[in-house]
Amino acid sequence: MTPLLPVVLFVVAGIVLGVAAFLLGANVKRTRSVAATPSDPLSELLGQHRRELSDQFRQIREELGGQLSQGRDSAERSARDTRTELSRELREFQQNLSSQFLQISGVVEKRLESLQNSNDAKLEEMRRTVDEKLHATLEQRLGESFQQVALRLEEVHRGLGEMQTLAQDVGDLRRTLGNVKTRGILGEAQLGALLEQFLAPGQYEAQVRVNAANADRVDYAVRMPGNLEGERIWLPIDAKFPMEDFQRLMDAYERVDPEEIARSGKAMEDRFLLEARRIREKYVVPPDTTPFALLFVPYESLYAEALRRPGLSERIQREWQVTLVGPTTLAAFLSSLQLGFRTLAISRRSDEVWKVLGTVKQEFSKFGDALEAVKKRLDQARDDMDKVSQRTRAVDRRLRDIEALPEGAAVVPSALPAPDPE
Repeated sequence: MTPLLPVVLFVVAGIVLGVAAFLLGANVKRTRSVAATPSDPLSELLGQHRRELSDQFRQIREELGGQLSQGRDSAERSARDTRTELSRELREFQQNLSSQFLQISGVVEKRLESLQNSNDAKLEEMRRTVDEKLHATLEQRLGESFQQVALRLEEVHRGLGEMQTLAQDVGDLRRTLGNVKTRGILGEAQLGALLEQFLAPGQYEAQVRVNAANADRVDYAVRMPGNLEGERIWLPIDAKFPMEDFQRLMDAYERVDPEEIARSGKAMEDRFLLEARRIREKYVVPPDTTPFALLFVPYESLYAEALRRPGLSERIQREWQVTLVGPTTLAAFLSSLQLGFRTLAISRRSDEVWKVLGTVKQEFSKFGDALEAVKKRLDQARDDMDKVSQRTRAVDRRLRDIEALPEGAAVVPSALPAPDPE
């Protein structure tokens, strides 16, 4: 028996119950219709029908109970048969699956063994190929490396020759710098290059006699604007290069000689103080010059050593109104000075612009008056044009009246009409 049998039995039972309910409803309606006429036979008839219906319902319940018990037993037998069949099929499927797994594992092991053998052969072949290529590449690279080493050795030999030449040039330079006048020319050249780089040619001069009381000339002087228009004030800049003291100090540092370092440092400080005093006495003469001057040190190492001396720069500035500057600090100072020149030029030009604007304001008021007069004349011309236009329209109407006269009619000349009041 199939599992669908209980479902079919339940559907049949439902249909039977529905038919019974329908018959019961029909009998009840018929009984009510009969009961509408009161009679004793009718009551007997109703009782008989009630008994028949009760018997029918009892039979239907008994039949349905039997059928339901049979359906339940059939469903239980079907479920037991189904479970038994499923267990048998699952055992068979498990056995088939195990056998298939065993076959697949055997095939996979064979394939893996074959693949491993193939990979070993390919790896051995690749190893031989790599060894051959590495050997060839190594021989090529070693040959190129030896060639590069040979070239570098040749360059080293050439460099040694150049270094010997450079050492000779350095010796010549040291002999050149040993001359005080040559060192002064070198410092002046470097100072002039910085001034030329940051200032215009008209903003500085070389070898300027700033003090009328003596014939000494400062290396360079920057032309500063005065309080009045066209007035100029000089800013003296003198280059100094105390090479001997600095060289002795460097030699003492190399020998690590504290006493010589202190002695050479003191000598260099005294040299800077002496040069600052000379600059102050020769070149600082207000109001022809600024109340201070600049002492230019042409090398950063020398300037840094001067700044390392405790209080040296402040003492020079305080006692002699001279400021120590190196190449970098002088460049920054000249940049700010150039910016100040531009600001002053803009300020003076702004005064001129204000004057021009005042003149323009006066001329603009006159222009407004002239514009007002032109406006009045244009208004008068417009009124005249309106009158002429009105006169023209009047003449045109008169001409149209003349054209509208019949042929042969006499035309009486008359004066032109007055202007249209439009």
